[in-house]
Amino acid sequence: MENTLFKLIFGVLSAIVGIFAPIAGLVCCAITFVAVDFITGVVASRHRASRLGQVWSFESHRAWDTIRKAVVIVVGIALAWLIDSLILGFAHLRLANLFTGFVCGVEMWSFLENGAEACNYPPFRWLRRFMQKQLSQTIGTQLPINDETATSDTRRTQP
Repeated sequence: MENTLFKLIFGVLSAIVGIFAPIAGLVCCAITFVAVDFITGVVASRHRASRLGQVWSFESHRAWDTIRKAVVIVVGIALAWLIDSLILGFAHLRLANLFTGFVCGVEMWSFLENGAEACNYPPFRWLRRFMQKQLSQTIGTQLPINDETATSDTRRTQP
């Protein structure tokens, strides 16, 4: 009886893993982008606190927010894959790829913001301003260009 129950449970789990096996690369890509954004966000937060003369501390609720975000992203990729493969398979929309690309693009934007904040590297600041300008033109509205690192930290010099 016990052996049959284990076979049933592991059979169901294997079937579920088999359905989602083709999206393992998408999930790994998205999780990598989220992890890099988290790490650079922590570095940027620490740099911001030191620049403002404040005491920095790691806040666990930020880490939990990142974990919840990663779970929602993985579920979103899985749901998009199910729509692609089981519901609209004839349409070849590649919704899981589009969703993952959108997530990675947003995380890349956040990485650039964190990079501009953390290292005050001019190409990061320029690229962030350029991307904000392009987005403003695309959506037809003016976005505020927040480039406080370029003006507030004038004592920083590049090697």
